Amino acid sequence: MPTYISLLRGINVGGHRKIRMADLRTAYESLDMANVASYVQSGNVVFDCKIRSASKVAESIERLIEDQFGHDVAVLVRTPNDFGRLIEGNPFSVQAKKDPTKVSLMFLAARPSASLLSGLDDVETRDDEFIVGTTHIYLHYPNGCARTKLNNTFFERRLKMPTTTRNWKTVEALYEIGMGSTRS
Repeated sequence: MPTYISLLRGINVGGHRKIRMADLRTAYESLDMANVASYVQSGNVVFDCKIRSASKVAESIERLIEDQFGHDVAVLVRTPNDFGRLIEGNPFSVQAKKDPTKVSLMFLAARPSASLLSGLDDVETRDDEFIVGTTHIYLHYPNGCARTKLNNTFFERRLKMPTTTRNWKTVEALYEIGMGSTRS
């Protein structure tokens, strides 16, 4: 069975869209997903599933969350191998080693069109940096991410699609869990 990592957008952030991780794991298991493990409280779940399409897995999880918890949330699904390639390709790897709290990875729901990407050319970011990949954006916040305008809302408006961001420590932890080193 393939292993997947699902990233839920906006779960348990600022007291909104609350879902207990134990309840979320049980819900995933109700979809015949196996070896379900969650990481921190923000909707990161690693699991095995017979379905071989990440987009179909995401759709079924979105329906499940709507039906069981009443939340309409975007769910982005990747494989551990996807995470491995993203970690290997991190253009801010030096910065991430120095301070992983200042590097993040934004996951995009789809590949943005060239016309929407061209709209990012005029973004004034001060010291913040971003590099767009196919379905992800690497982010570096030298002064921290608290006041950056390079957040999910900004990119969702510009790229007209759901996004969700994870800090570098979480990206690496999810990869490790997905590869099975910390999952039973």
